[in-house]
Amino acid sequence: MAKQVYNDYFFDEPAWNTHDGGYVPLEEPTTPQQKLHVPAVLQPDKETDTDMYYTVTAEEGETQLLPGPKTKTWGYNGSLLGKTIIFKRGKTIHITLKNDLHELTTFHWHGLNVPGPYIDGGCHAPVYPGESSDIKFVCNQPAATLWLHAHPCPSTAQQVWHGLATPVVVQDEVEAKLPLPRNYGVDDFPLVLQDRNFHEDNQWDYQKDYDPDGVQGKTPMINGTINPYIDVTTQRVRLRVLDGANRREFRLHFSDGLEFAQVASDGGIMPDPVYFTKVMMTCAERDEFIVDFGKYHDGDEVALMSDDVPLVHFRIHEFAKDDTKLPDHLVDVPDLPVTTGTKTRHVVMSGMDEEVAIDGKKFEMQRIDARQKVGDVVLWDITNTNDMVGGMIHPFHIHGTQFLVVSRNGHAPYANEHGWKDTVSVNPNEHVQIKVRFEYTGVYMYHCHIIEHEDGGMMAQIESYDPQHPKTYKLMDMDTLMNAFAKENHVNPKDLWLGGMGSYEKMGMKM
Repeated sequence: MAKQVYNDYFFDEPAWNTHDGGYVPLEEPTTPQQKLHVPAVLQPDKETDTDMYYTVTAEEGETQLLPGPKTKTWGYNGSLLGKTIIFKRGKTIHITLKNDLHELTTFHWHGLNVPGPYIDGGCHAPVYPGESSDIKFVCNQPAATLWLHAHPCPSTAQQVWHGLATPVVVQDEVEAKLPLPRNYGVDDFPLVLQDRNFHEDNQWDYQKDYDPDGVQGKTPMINGTINPYIDVTTQRVRLRVLDGANRREFRLHFSDGLEFAQVASDGGIMPDPVYFTKVMMTCAERDEFIVDFGKYHDGDEVALMSDDVPLVHFRIHEFAKDDTKLPDHLVDVPDLPVTTGTKTRHVVMSGMDEEVAIDGKKFEMQRIDARQKVGDVVLWDITNTNDMVGGMIHPFHIHGTQFLVVSRNGHAPYANEHGWKDTVSVNPNEHVQIKVRFEYTGVYMYHCHIIEHEDGGMMAQIESYDPQHPKTYKLMDMDTLMNAFAKENHVNPKDLWLGGMGSYEKMGMKM
């Protein structure tokens, strides 16, 4: 049976971000190509047969992004973005979280199945300047590319924009047996896709660029590199791609239409490889691609594009012939039968700009919007009420779990949505059904991952509970958080500016 190759982006074209009134098109950088920065692997402080110990530090610095003055940036264990953090399945992970910033932050482990809310690292787990916090959890999920980012709503978008985002890789024995490239930095590359505007003296200005529908920049930035290239020295290359932008969708294809295979999505390896010439990624999604450069010769160059702008140039060098083929089947992803007696949970994402909401409400930090028994499998029905003409695609993310996509408007999900996911994008006037199970108790947020939307209140909270062992949680309140931000930034609370604040004020709500 001939393999199927998909040549479209799946999502509804009238809702692409290109149609937004505030759309900022990417522009190809005019600066010379430079070698892609491949983040170093963060070395454990200590590792045993059963445990791994890390220190992760949020810090401020400067990064040479363009010729001329360095750009002021933030990062984890470095000046921008961070080092790749590796967890091994089955081990107990111990992490000291240090904050060397001038303001509070949180450390959210996006895609990691851990207890919430404190280990998960949302807004209820602040680490204040000059302080540290220790967390511990067992890594018990399949191999996957996840990520760490700041989540101190309503300043999540601004802190991610400053640079607080870095890849996290879970390894396991199942993935290790598959015929996939995994020589990190040689044939296995993380690609963090972002975009920025550069203002006077090469600086970023979040407030100047602010848009409540999501901040965009005209310059593509990949792993903190402007106009990058990769030296291709092996026939087969693995790309672990993260849409780490605040708002931007990336419509990926190669400059000459080269076919590539997707082998993993947010939560790990997919059941079967899916072959593309075009794929669209929305905010926070991760896709892993295997690219075979076998038809090229030493001296050739091909580019990975988004729409008509190159993101990464691949410079082909001599390489050994590699006849390795992907198997038709990669891993078994078990189905999750819905727990008998549970009701479908309906979630409605509505609005745009400063009127975004979930279920008609703005986020409140101390309000629990829903409850679900730990271990139950519940069908969630996610609706985007935006109109098709003039509406937006909303990427929907749940903390602390990986789910399975069941259907889109009653039809089969997209071809690359048959594995574990933690973020699924919903077209305007569409509803997507997913199967959700929480493995741990806790309070978890669920929200649109256009980051300015979540900061603007398009977010809610669910408690995963064990009726035999009820728990109470100390949840952060907005006044405490806002007063801390004001104090740390040396302003009166009434003079504090955070991007999401206007959204609440427009709806007549007190921050």
